[in-house]
Amino acid sequence: MVASSPAQSAALWALREGISEAQNHEGPSLKHDVSVPVSRIPAFVERTDKALEKVVPGVRIVAYGHVGDGNLHYNLSKPEGSGDDEFRARAADLARVIYDSTRACDGSISAEHGLGQSKRGIIADYKNSHELDLMRGLKQLFDPRGLMNPGKLLPCSGH
Repeated sequence: MVASSPAQSAALWALREGISEAQNHEGPSLKHDVSVPVSRIPAFVERTDKALEKVVPGVRIVAYGHVGDGNLHYNLSKPEGSGDDEFRARAADLARVIYDSTRACDGSISAEHGLGQSKRGIIADYKNSHELDLMRGLKQLFDPRGLMNPGKLLPCSGH
């Protein structure tokens, strides 16, 4: 949708900004920030939705984002009637489904929000050693003394 007025634009942004808050009322939300080529978004969503349903039947998918550039916030809410702890216990399995599907669609498991700590342990499964070395090189270039988030973004070399 394209806003046709400043008021409509503000209303659309208010809806978009309220998504996370609305999800919080439903219990835990497992958040994923991925990107895929724009042309592959429909296939990615269809493939990923089906695969997630097999892992956790009834999982509620809240997908939105900057689809014009392929960036998707692919968030999950627990099935109605299920327990919070039970849902959180499946977080790694659900993330793996999303990230495997992202890779299969030539996407990246890290988009607008970067790697962060949550993806630090699995990034080597989705990036080759050359790509990781390039990331470390950029980190070294911009933060030669390692003052910004030391040890939080990339696994050490050899891991």
